[in-house]
Amino acid sequence: MSRRLPLVVLVGRPNVGKSTLFNRMTGTRRAIVTSVPGTTRDVLEQVVSGDQRDFTLLDTGGMFGASDDPLHELVVERGRFALDQADVVVMVFDGEQGLVPGDHEIVQRVRALNVPTIAVVNKVDVRRARDSAMQFYELGFEPLIEVSAEHATGVGDLLDEIAKRLPGERTPGRPEVVPPPAAPPEGGGAR
Repeated sequence: MSRRLPLVVLVGRPNVGKSTLFNRMTGTRRAIVTSVPGTTRDVLEQVVSGDQRDFTLLDTGGMFGASDDPLHELVVERGRFALDQADVVVMVFDGEQGLVPGDHEIVQRVRALNVPTIAVVNKVDVRRARDSAMQFYELGFEPLIEVSAEHATGVGDLLDEIAKRLPGERTPGRPEVVPPPAAPPEGGGAR
């Protein structure tokens, strides 16, 4: 019986840079990256082989915040399923926008999971984001990792923090997590 790799789940509001971070951490371009909120509608999965530990990384769609997208409920359902399976959660916040009410909803949901959690402020390559990063400390997560997923700044630090929180010993193999099937997007949009 093979054991699954530890599961790390990226979660956050739409357009905070989860998919860009997923691509950067996996060294792929599997996740579609656009400035259009709600582009990620599916859960993407990729094994990350690091110097310290291997794990499976999941990119979820923007689960928190209002949406007019008719597929939003499916995105939320798939994201919640992924969160319930997580060994480590990486909450991604948009430093450029600063701390907004939807971020508190994410924190509340993730804290209820009682799993190791890492808070990440993305887009710190923008001056406004660097200036607003301090306000995220009020959420009470230590350490708070500042990254620019687009430019790879801070991603190594994030990978180190993930490795510290992974359960068990290094185990080769594919994860056993199988999320519920996705409905195809209407109109041929991005998944």
